[in-house]
Amino acid sequence: MEIEKRKIEIEKKDNEIVYSKAIKAGKRIYYLDVKKSRNDDLFLAITESKKKVVGFDEDAQVTYEKHKIFLYKEDFDKFVEGLQDVVGFIKREQGESPQREYREIESPKIEEEIEVEETKTKSFFDKLKFK
Repeated sequence: MEIEKRKIEIEKKDNEIVYSKAIKAGKRIYYLDVKKSRNDDLFLAITESKKKVVGFDEDAQVTYEKHKIFLYKEDFDKFVEGLQDVVGFIKREQGESPQREYREIESPKIEEEIEVEETKTKSFFDKLKFK
C-alpha cells in the first residue's frame, strides 16, 4: 500500500506543470507545457489535441485525439535548428502562405482536461470562450 502511494506521488511530481501556453489553430490546440522532472530539470512537453466529432446534433460524440512529444533542454538547439531548416525549405518551395488568425487561449485547468477525457462530452469547448 505504501509503495503504491509513493508511486502516485512520484507520478504527480513528474506531471507538475510549471508553465503552460495553449495555441488554438483551427481544429487543433497545441499545448506547450514546461514540466519538472524527478531531478528538478525542466523539459518541454508538446501536445497536439484534435477534436473529433462523430454523429450529428444531439447524438454527436466528441472525443479528443492527443499526441505528445517530450523535448529536453539538451536537445533544444538542435530541435530549433532543424525546425527552422524545414520551415525555411517549405517557404522556399511554396512561398509564404497567407497568415491565418489564430488566437492564444488560456490552458484549461488540469481538472477540466481530465474531466473531458473521462466524460467525452461537448463541454470542453463550451467552457472555453474563443474570441
